[in-house]
Amino acid sequence: MKTLFVTGTDTGVGKTLVSAILVKALRASYWKPIQSGLEEGTDTSLVQMLCGPETHCFPEAYRLHMPASPHAAAAAEGRSIALADLVLPISEGPLVVEGAGGILVPLNDEELFADWVQQQGLPVVLVSLNRLGSINHTLLSVEALMNRHLDILGIVFNGDEVPTTERFILEYTALPMLGRIPWCEQPDAAFVVRQAELIRPAFESWLRLQREAFPSGLKDAASGNSI
Repeated sequence: MKTLFVTGTDTGVGKTLVSAILVKALRASYWKPIQSGLEEGTDTSLVQMLCGPETHCFPEAYRLHMPASPHAAAAAEGRSIALADLVLPISEGPLVVEGAGGILVPLNDEELFADWVQQQGLPVVLVSLNRLGSINHTLLSVEALMNRHLDILGIVFNGDEVPTTERFILEYTALPMLGRIPWCEQPDAAFVVRQAELIRPAFESWLRLQREAFPSGLKDAASGNSI
């Protein structure tokens, strides 16, 4: 499996920024299956801007205008999201897939984003924003992922360091910290490059497994040569 799924403990916790950093670190392609709130711009265009024109971004399966939960945004347009329409694009190298909101966000009246991730068997990177309430939100998200027997690669903390919060989350869940992204008011391409260099070592074991499973399909994040 050479695809990562990025989810968050809530909406607005920095999933898109972390996705861009992972795209850069792994020299990956990017896919946002469902985009709602088109008037505010798309996450795909933001990742493209942060990672550069050489990054391949696949088009969204659903583009919805209302800035709301996918099921509500689709219903407002007289549409319904079907899991069968969320077909993973074929990527030569690693693929970073970004979810919408948290892992239990509804896609339609009966199914959640977690159902699709479970169906696809994707390993998960959980983004936790360091703010009041993050312990509760993070533990609930981890519990939901574990209840579905999903492979959680670890947690990325976003924002200023809060040692007591981070230590409790990591000790309680027994999950590794994959990285910490410092607070940045307006992240740019240079910021993404710096953070990509810092976070890449945490994914070395994952990359090694991908080399073994897909020996001709991965490229080195720095040189572009096969790894």
